[in-house]
Amino acid sequence: MAEEVAAPDRQLVRSLEVQVAGDVLPAEPLSDHTTIKVGGPAAAFVRAETVADLVGVAEVCAALDRPFLILGRGSNLVVADRGWPGVAVTLGRGFRGVEVDGTTVVAGGAERMPVLAARLARAGLGGLAFGVAIPGSLGGAVRMNAGAHGGEMADVLAWADVVRLSSGGGVQRLPAAELGLRYRQTDLPGDAVVIRAGLVLTPTDAETLREEMAEMKQWRRRSQPVNTPSCGSVFANPEGDSAGRLIEASGMKGYRCGGARVSPVHANFITVEPGATAADVHAVLTTVRSTVAEQQGVDLRTEVVLIGFEGPATAGGRGEER
Repeated sequence: MAEEVAAPDRQLVRSLEVQVAGDVLPAEPLSDHTTIKVGGPAAAFVRAETVADLVGVAEVCAALDRPFLILGRGSNLVVADRGWPGVAVTLGRGFRGVEVDGTTVVAGGAERMPVLAARLARAGLGGLAFGVAIPGSLGGAVRMNAGAHGGEMADVLAWADVVRLSSGGGVQRLPAAELGLRYRQTDLPGDAVVIRAGLVLTPTDAETLREEMAEMKQWRRRSQPVNTPSCGSVFANPEGDSAGRLIEASGMKGYRCGGARVSPVHANFITVEPGATAADVHAVLTTVRSTVAEQQGVDLRTEVVLIGFEGPATAGGRGEER
């Protein structure tokens, strides 16, 4: 059985309060920090504002043998109803900020992708317009090589600054060529927090970019369940095919378990209603995956990160950033 969350874990919280200047919250519901709005609490939740805060989290987790979970905007994360038995850490305002020097941009890992994309488009810098369709943070987008509308982070990323929580903290600058960037994946280790990234963009007419991004927004409103809580695309597209097409061809569009269902708008989204649980979401996901494997002969890879669940669809470990 997976470890149950100690709520509240007073020793953990006291230790974090000594080491961390940012917010430390006991037994914080992670449903408040994910876009799908389900899931249990973390034993402790930290909003880090400095590298020293991240080092403090690393030291406490090592000393007390607690796991950690790195959160971006929680846009492709589902946490089990039992919660997380360690520290959930997210980047605060101290890790925001954007510097533009010609076509080179340095931005903090906590910057929201849609906001960053819009700001750079107004400056006449093209290449990140697809970010308007990415609901996560820059750090999370780097970690998963996020992309949409034919663009992805690999197209513009020059380097990433990371802090390794399992190895005591210091900042490492990793060139993009060393990150193993590929379709919705990188080789970044699970304990690496992306605190800053360097981008190289292309001069482009600002009005052209504005129109392009407006079209992307309209497309999303027409083809995705943007007004209902979800965790974004659940499965990665297999090479040469579409996960949504495979799910729909298997008769699973609209499939429901409890308060969760496969979206009738787009079959690669799972949406939830009030009262839904993470167990409902997990049941829909695993049933869809097994049905597609049986009927289409394709084993879909989960793009969403599952934390605290048991079974073959579970991903994660001592650290994930989303």
